[in-house]
Amino acid sequence: MNLECRIRVRIRYVECDPMNFLHHSRYLPFLEMARTELLRLSGVSYRELEDRDVLFAVTKVAISYKRPARYDDELEIVCRIVKQTHVRIDHTYEIFNTATKELLSTAETTIACINKKGEVQQIPEFLGGKFDAAKSS
Repeated sequence: MNLECRIRVRIRYVECDPMNFLHHSRYLPFLEMARTELLRLSGVSYRELEDRDVLFAVTKVAISYKRPARYDDELEIVCRIVKQTHVRIDHTYEIFNTATKELLSTAETTIACINKKGEVQQIPEFLGGKFDAAKSS
């Protein structure tokens, strides 16, 4: 399993503040897009998980903004799994400007495996094996 995913997005005008910088709140959807695509690359879709009563809730987010992204910039978001336990997965992200290759931002998230009632549950075996290289106690 490749524990890294790269996606590209172009910043739309609607995502910017009055200074034409990408608004800080718009980074979260980009992180989710990369995380979801990483899951898809493992051979499982989030929709499939939902059908099996397997959900993931974000329990922690940390973002460091190093340089601003601007309207019409193309960004590359790199997502990696860095740790997995029986009930959670930790991801890291790097966001680059594709034209300048500058690192604009770094981020970390923790997601917990829950059921539709919101109760913590173990990551199912059919999914847990996808990320063996990232497992840790």
